[in-house]
Amino acid sequence: MTFVVLRAMLGFSPPEWAYVASHETKTDISQGFIRTLDRKIRSRPLEPLRTTAESASRIRKLVAVACQLLEKGAPGVDTNQLHRLDKADTKSGLVSIRNATQLGVPYAMLLYERFLGRPFAGHRDSVSEIIGDALESAIEQVLSQAGISFRKTKRAEKIPGFDQTPDFIIPSEFNPQVVIEAKITEDDGTARDKVTRVQHLSELSRAAITDGRPGFEVIACIGGRGFGVRREDMRKMLLATQGQGLHSKDN
Repeated sequence: MTFVVLRAMLGFSPPEWAYVASHETKTDISQGFIRTLDRKIRSRPLEPLRTTAESASRIRKLVAVACQLLEKGAPGVDTNQLHRLDKADTKSGLVSIRNATQLGVPYAMLLYERFLGRPFAGHRDSVSEIIGDALESAIEQVLSQAGISFRKTKRAEKIPGFDQTPDFIIPSEFNPQVVIEAKITEDDGTARDKVTRVQHLSELSRAAITDGRPGFEVIACIGGRGFGVRREDMRKMLLATQGQGLHSKDN
């Protein structure tokens, strides 16, 4: 139960905690491992954990990193950014935690996903499109500067010949020669969905060639730690795009 309490104090989702701990300890703590662990504890909170030596080591590292973060509090960031620990009970590290313990905290100041499940996640979902727009705007700029004609599609837009509409069609939907799928995600599930879309576009191109119609090249422009979780998914994407993938950090 202490494990869940620590995550609640951090205000992290399980994958976020796993990512930070992996980065700080230079070890591999997968999103799948921590999701399973968190779900197991919440469903049977009074039942002692049965762990292997490897899982026990991962748990110790997760707890150690959590304690370090809570002790330090929120670091300084740019004025247009908000750190996840910049909240009433953790902003100043142990000082904030002690004050919250002794004096209490108004409930209105604790409306995070750690307590209610959706508020912070709802905000994260609402800004995901803005984050995606930043990547798509960069792609538009590169194509425009190179003098390449393109068609940027809209959300849920229906394009003849595509049962799943790609983000960009070059030069147009009437003569598709190249299609681009773009995505930034921190979640491995969302990354897996995008990989599936890229694979399907590749299948559409092969089907067109089989039917005697021109096919098209598929390019994936991706970013975010979600794509680094499952190596098998990355292999599928590289095969589907014939190696024509671009990680946004390299751009």
